[in-house]
Amino acid sequence: MADPFHGKVAIVTGGGSGIGEALCLELARRGARVVVADISDHADRVATAIVTADGQATAARVDVATEEDISRLVQQTAADFGHLDYLFNNAGIAIAGDARDLTLDHWRRVLDVDLYGVLHGMRAAYPIMARQGFGHIVNTSSAAAFLPDPGNAPYCTAKHAIVGLSLSLRLEGADLGVKVSVVCPGVVRTNIFQNVAVINVPRDHAVRPPTRMIEPAQAARAILDGVARNQAMIVFPASIRWLRHAYLLFPGIVNRYYFLPRLREVREYRTAPSGR
Repeated sequence: MADPFHGKVAIVTGGGSGIGEALCLELARRGARVVVADISDHADRVATAIVTADGQATAARVDVATEEDISRLVQQTAADFGHLDYLFNNAGIAIAGDARDLTLDHWRRVLDVDLYGVLHGMRAAYPIMARQGFGHIVNTSSAAAFLPDPGNAPYCTAKHAIVGLSLSLRLEGADLGVKVSVVCPGVVRTNIFQNVAVINVPRDHAVRPPTRMIEPAQAARAILDGVARNQAMIVFPASIRWLRHAYLLFPGIVNRYYFLPRLREVREYRTAPSGR
């Protein structure tokens, strides 16, 4: 049976590292022609690795927060190949800290990439795919879309919004031949923990990667298997699916594990006036 990705054209934003890099490598392994899009020059490294392994890939320097960047890439890719089969809106960042210490600029930085980056990609690809009568948009959200993550409010805001945006457009695009899926993984071993900006608290209090994480290659396989089945929401691993159901049924019990007294204590100590 032929792989559903073989010979297809796919753009992956945030393709220079983490889940995006793993998606590019797995897509190429399955025979897709991959456009590795990233704000950094890591896109060149990933594309070169794919070509060296006899795959098909090109690199593109793109800032998804800039509508013109992603629109130009999507339109040029569709023109070069005559069609566009997949757009993976995967790029994302995070800024951690007590919400009282986050400025509007902090919020904008996260929302510009994590939410508007997805919206820019969808606005560019959706009309093209509708005219073609086929195509699949895949948006990376997170388990943070349905579980609380105190100290990470901007990221959670964006990820919640991505789910609503994706599920709504999925129904709207169904009769046009446009498929939409949203990906909600647990914690994946990527550089986001090293790259996250931390505001007004020590990094070791705000950023504590769990001991058990999903490997990027494992995440990429789970995502592409879900896309091949046209799943509306691709939630993994199984523990996250169970935790999601538990939170719906027993939110009070689950919330006890998310309270961050140590983070609050450190923040109060650092910001309180002397004598308080």
